Amino acid sequence: MATVRSIERRIFRVEGFNVRILYDTGENVRSDRSGLPGYPYDRMLKNAANVHHWIESRFRHAYPGFDIEVLDARGRRVHGRTKLATVRDSYLD
Repeated sequence: MATVRSIERRIFRVEGFNVRILYDTGENVRSDRSGLPGYPYDRMLKNAANVHHWIESRFRHAYPGFDIEVLDARGRRVHGRTKLATVRDSYLD
């Protein structure tokens, strides 16, 4: 079982962007919370997909009962219609 911190790092390594895992109430989950399954994906979702699609198809499937914010390179929350390519490109600047 993984900690929130290790899941957030794994998502960055696989998907190419930072995230903040939240309770479904919107409160931040402590990074040392453990007992969650590891991030099950080894390949990034296609660049043409948007943030909402990634959340619904990958995150909610793996972590029901939790919410998530996808962050750009400046640490700002990204809108759901933003393409993953745009989010990933923000880390290149």
